[in-house]
This record gives sequence, C-alpha cells and structure tokens, in this order.
Amino acid sequence: MAAFNGKTLQNSRPLVAGKISEKYRYYYSQADHAINPAWSADGDTLYYVSNPETAWGTGDIYAISVSNPGTPRHVIAEETTWAARPQPAHDGKRLLYASYRGRQWHQLWITGVDGKYPLPLTFGDYDIWQPRWSPDDQSLIYVTNEDGGLALYHHTVVGGARQKVEAKKRVYKRAMQPLEITLADDTGKPVAGRVSVLGSDGRHHAPMDARIHADDYMDPSRADHETHYFRCDTHCTVMVPEGTVSVQASHGFEHKLATAKVTVGGSATPLSLTLARNELPEAFGTFTSADMHVHMNYGGKYKQTQALMAADAASEDLDIVYNLIVNKEERIPDIAEFDTGLKRFGGVTVYQGQEYHTSYWGHLGLLHLDDHYLTPDFSSYWHTGLASAYPTNAVVQDLAHEQGAVSGYVHPFDGAPDPEKDAKVTHSLPVDAALGKTDYLEIVSFANHENTASVWYRLLNLGFHVAAGAGTDAMTNYASLRGPIGLNRIFLDGVKADEPASLKAAIRGGQGFVSNGPLVGLLVNDAKPGSTLNFGADGTTIQVKAALRSPVPVERFELVMNGEVLKTFDVLDDGTSADVEAEVQVAGSGWMLVRAVAKASHPFVQDIYTYATTNPVWLVVEGKPQTAPEDAAYFIAWLDRMAEHAGARDDYNYAWEREAVLADIAKARKIYEGKLQ
Repeated sequence: MAAFNGKTLQNSRPLVAGKISEKYRYYYSQADHAINPAWSADGDTLYYVSNPETAWGTGDIYAISVSNPGTPRHVIAEETTWAARPQPAHDGKRLLYASYRGRQWHQLWITGVDGKYPLPLTFGDYDIWQPRWSPDDQSLIYVTNEDGGLALYHHTVVGGARQKVEAKKRVYKRAMQPLEITLADDTGKPVAGRVSVLGSDGRHHAPMDARIHADDYMDPSRADHETHYFRCDTHCTVMVPEGTVSVQASHGFEHKLATAKVTVGGSATPLSLTLARNELPEAFGTFTSADMHVHMNYGGKYKQTQALMAADAASEDLDIVYNLIVNKEERIPDIAEFDTGLKRFGGVTVYQGQEYHTSYWGHLGLLHLDDHYLTPDFSSYWHTGLASAYPTNAVVQDLAHEQGAVSGYVHPFDGAPDPEKDAKVTHSLPVDAALGKTDYLEIVSFANHENTASVWYRLLNLGFHVAAGAGTDAMTNYASLRGPIGLNRIFLDGVKADEPASLKAAIRGGQGFVSNGPLVGLLVNDAKPGSTLNFGADGTTIQVKAALRSPVPVERFELVMNGEVLKTFDVLDDGTSADVEAEVQVAGSGWMLVRAVAKASHPFVQDIYTYATTNPVWLVVEGKPQTAPEDAAYFIAWLDRMAEHAGARDDYNYAWEREAVLADIAKARKIYEGKLQ
C-alpha cells in the first residue's frame, strides 16, 4: 500500500506480509504469494489470491481491510491454476471469479463476498477468464478462447446475451507496408515453416490471424529479447514498419535455415526464402521423426486442437506427435481426446499417450496404450487422499505394458543425482532399469541433456538396454513456450508413422538418434544404432563411420565408448557438417555412440544448449563382458537413499504398500550387487 500525490508514491508499506510456509509444496515455491488484487467498490477491501500453508496449487481467495488490516479473511478454497482473478461487484455483495471447479475448462463462478455456495455463471468446453463488471453490475466483459485464439466478449448478467468485441479498423501510428513471405525448398516445392520477423522498430511482427509465440528462454549474451515466431503455411502477409526488416525461417532439422534482410518502403515487398534440404547420407538410415512428449492443452491461454497442433508440427517437418494427456492439478484438460488409435492430418500422425505424474518417483511417458487411460494418473501427492508412495512407477509401467504400451522416464535430471551428498534421492529410474520395466529415457528433453546422459551412460555400462528418447514437453496452447513442438525429437530408422508395432519396436530397440537440432549418424562395421555386434575372444578392429548435418553450428562432434570420449572429429562448414571414418580396436564388451554438442545458445534451438546423440551400438566380445563396479556402487548408494526415505514415510494406506515399495528396491539392489565385480 502507498499514498499517491499525483506524481510519486509515498508511505509505502506491505498490506499482506511475506511468509514462508512450513508445509511442503508439490510444485511451487515455499514463499507465499499474494496476487491478483481487486478493490471493493467502497475502496476499503482488497480481494486477492494467496496460498499460506497450501500444499499444492495456486491458492485460495482472501480479503483484507485496508483501513483495519488485521488478519486476512479467508473467502473461499478454490484451485484455479492462476486464473481466479476475483472481481467484487459494485453492490458489495457478490464476487465473480474464474474456476474449473471439478471440470476441464475455466468458466465464471459467482458467490457472495463470504464465499458461500458458488454457482456457475457461464458454461462451455473452453476457457473464460479475467471478468470485469460494468459500472451498474448488469453486464460483463471477459476474455475467452472458445474460438481457439483469444477474444473479448460482452455478456449480460441476466439473460446471458453475448457479443464479440472486435476492432473493425486498424490505425497505425507509423507508416506500415505488407511483407509478402513465400517459403519453398530447394526443389521449388512450397513448404510451411517457422518464421520470425523483426521490424525496424525493434519489435516482432506476425500476420493478423497468426498465433505468435515467444520462447521463454533467452540468453542475454546472445540476444536482448526472446525469439518470437509464428507458423507460415507456405505464404503469409505481415504488416511491418517501413525500413529494414530481418526475417528467419526454418523447416525442421533436415533443412538449412533461411535468413534475409530486406528494406520495406512505399509498397508491398515480396520475399522468397529457400529452405534447402540438409539430410544425413542415406547409408545412415531413412528416418521418421517424432516428438515423444507434447501436451496439446495444459494450462495456456489458447485452446488447441489436434488439427492445429498437426499444422504446427508440419511446419516443423515433424512426422509424429505423441500428445501425452495428463492432469493439471485437479483436471485433465485433454481427457476427451484419449484414443487408442491414430489420426492423420496430411503428413502428420497424432497418437494419444499419457504422462503419469509423481515427483517422488519421477514422471513417466506411456505411449501406445491399447485399452484405457490409467487413473488416477498421479501418486504421492502429499497432504491429499493420494499421498501414498504406492503405486510405484514399476507398478504403473507393468499396467502400461499389459496394454502393449512403451514406457519411459521424461524430463529426468537437471543435475545428476549425488546419493553421497543429496539428502533425498527418490527418482526410481535405477529400480525400473534393473527390473526391466523401463523402455526409454528422455535424453534430450526439458532437463539438462549432458547430466541426464551421464546417468544413462552408467546404466549402459551395466548392460541395461534403456533406449534414448526425446520430448519437448511442449505445452502447445501457451503463447510463451520453452520451444516449439518438435524442439526435442527422436529420429527412428526404417519405420512408418502409421505402423504402431514398428514404432514401438524401434523405440525399444534404440533404432536411431535424438536431437534438438543436429542430425547425427553412426555405422559400426555398417551396423546402425540399436544393433549388437558379436566378436571372438581376441576382439577385433572395427570400422566406424559417422556423419553430422546441422542447421546450427556445433562445437564438438565426438565418438563415445563406454562413457568416455574416444575421438573428437573435425567439423566443416562453420561447424554444421562432418563425414568421418575411424578404426577402433575392441578388446572387451561395451557400447559406442556419437554425439554433437554446442554449449553456446542459438535462437533457433530454444533450449539451454544444442545437443544430439545416437543410441548405442552394442559390442560383445566373447568371454570379456563389460564390468563397471563404480557405476554399480553409485546406484547401490542411490537405492539405499531411496529405501531410507521411502521406508520412513508414514503416509502409506496399508502396511503391504510400504512392504511392496521396499521389496522392489531390495530386488533391484541385489541386481546391482551382482555387478560389483
């Protein structure tokens, strides 16, 4: 609170004091927030959203008197995922707010200022937010995404008459002209693409009807603002200020970027951009690309559809989208989309999968469920009726496998767990890898790729055939994304997008590579990733061929054997290309892969850094199995920490749940004990 004398704020003071809650929070900071304030008509009461001692979610609606602050008054307990925006009516009796209240979409609810018996004011399978009362309380203005994008509507309180509020005429403050952009590949074939247009005014511009997105990651050493982009379906018109305009276009990883600077002035300016193909040589495989981790609707402002999501995927040259349906707090926005089949939209295939939530054991991706969605789709939610650490991820993956599904861990590690130092290590990857429950691990994901790979290498060293996966965790209905759909993707060799059986076999078998930009290929004695080569007891000399094609520069292109860099290859064309051969002596069993890394960020790669890796080629030398006792000891220490923490919990529903959890950990520990020699 502060007084305002017309020029400056005076006597500022906190109206609601800051506080650190003692109760553990599932997602959010331990620091309480007090947000979305709205004045009562008499100017004495502020309604706001806060979360003191709230275990999870965004908090409840509170009220506080300005003239006599005291203790805030709790109005209503309501989880709204940041959408409540309470608005008191001018009559001082009613309170309007947005909530999904047990449904999948936000609508407007009305209650008294005491918060009792709220009732819905609007209805629909879409979101309505940010209401405002008219001065006489007889009508409302609000924002809705019922048309897919965002729109403003006027709504009478009595009768519910609605009218869309639209700008019928645009008046520009500066001279603007149309920029006519056309995209094609190097054969002249029109293609859709991701386009970024930066005007002479230092602002990004997009077509009138486009959804413009902004990358939520920015490297201040490389740029002074986030990358803004939109989908251009082969041709688009953008109104831009006169002057120099910078344009970048892309069409996935198998095409080079196209950039241009043009001077716009006086009339429409045509701009044709060529997105030249830049594929790996055919000997390394014929690839189908997939984003294994996408959320069509999750919590953003837009309302996404499968058709529009597929159009975005097509502009990224992405063949397959796995929409992982998942809860967002108390709701599952895309539950009505669940289907065990597939849908085709032009050249894009969409499959419905599931993400299973538990931040205790780690999040799972479940692909190709052939019967039903697993519910509840979360466990170990502290302070709730689903607080128990049972079911474990091993149980969930068994249920998924009974339906023929492929399962894996998603966005695993920002930092590699250190069981010797970390007080709580409960991620259950080492249990499920040892017990054969896990098919893949997202190596390129919404996490740290190299740190995740360091854990993966330990598993490979112990002979566990856990394949590399990749998923963006794209929430496609957000305006601000961590990256577009297909930012993190897997390239599967020799499969078709509409053949689930071959896709599942390719994922499990590690047939291909994962990337957020570079294309990497590996042949070991002409065998591709996922293959196993057998040699006699004397070992042999193997022939290694590797290739790199990348739309962005890489700093290192490396051959990795048993977790160690064996060779670093030279790269050409400013770090975007390589074709190399090498001879390697193999004396014992193990594995081999190639990877490409650039720690310098790039605006095209809207990730923490550029990274790609093939799956391994397995090398088996008769009588000389690979041993990795240090890695076995690492996971034993991890499991001991896990057992200690899980065993101390007192929120199991039944004693047998605790026993089952600890039994799986103990069973996995014995497997690692057998690998200490």
